[in-house]
Amino acid sequence: MTPGERIDVGPPIAIVGALLLIVSLFLDWYEPGITAWTVFEVLDLVLAALALGCVLGAAARLGAALPGGRALRNRVAVLGVLALVLVLSQVINHPPAAVGEDPETGLWLGLGGAGLLAVGGLLSVTRISFAVDVEERAERPPSAPPGPGPAGGAGPAPGDAETAPLDPPHGGQERR
Repeated sequence: MTPGERIDVGPPIAIVGALLLIVSLFLDWYEPGITAWTVFEVLDLVLAALALGCVLGAAARLGAALPGGRALRNRVAVLGVLALVLVLSQVINHPPAAVGEDPETGLWLGLGGAGLLAVGGLLSVTRISFAVDVEERAERPPSAPPGPGPAGGAGPAPGDAETAPLDPPHGGQERR
């Protein structure tokens, strides 16, 4: 990386969310030991495809040359919001195989992953974004005192007799 280069944080957030969503599909979504692969008929494949599409699109936004990434780079936000809506629908309305069962870790991890996916996708396409500036900072010489010096406007530096005030404040009279 060159000094001054900026990295948009939206695509990495979307990639982390997509990976969490994929991992959640292998964990238990409902009791007793029901994973997303066993409880859903087609929704598990749709969620996996959405997550993989978002990984490709977000990686393309970061500059990676991946097959299909160019077509998906501007659709990460739409795919992320769609994944979030699908997972939220399963939080509200359990699938027929899990009616009456309590949610497990996989469902909550999938919801968090889909949320990160949607937020990262939206951050990558909106004008509002957070960015990390990777510009190198200049090191301060070891002999320089901490804090603002004469250039900082905080007063004269120690030993500057030429800029020190001659009269005490308040018009030359000392207060007691």
